[in-house]
Amino acid sequence: MSGLRRVAARPTWLLSRANARAQGLLADAFGAEGIRGYHFRLLAALDQYGPASQADLGRHTGIDRSDVVAAVNELVERGLARREHDQSDRRRNVITLTTRGADTLERLDAVLDDVQNAVLAPLTSRERETLVRLLAKLT
Repeated sequence: MSGLRRVAARPTWLLSRANARAQGLLADAFGAEGIRGYHFRLLAALDQYGPASQADLGRHTGIDRSDVVAAVNELVERGLARREHDQSDRRRNVITLTTRGADTLERLDAVLDDVQNAVLAPLTSRERETLVRLLAKLT
């Protein structure tokens, strides 16, 4: 995309471009399912950690608290999650993954796998493993 010699080979530029491509593919794939990345992350956190407060979901996913509330509202409206008052603290809500939410998460895992393959399509299996190892090291 950039013919500027000063940026074309810089890791920050290349990582940024690769991320933009990956995020675009992911947004398109999730969008075709009527889901956003926040929805997937929240469903994944509920699956991994079990019922959780909205604040805990924010901490588990790195999603801002106000965005958690909006996304949870959407999940509840779609029947993918359930919101109930915490019996020990009525000010707090506990969010639970529904059966429909778990089924949706399973379907989305396959969508996510397809996106991973699309993102890494130009690479050999060995290059993919190396890239993932190096990215993990950077993060």
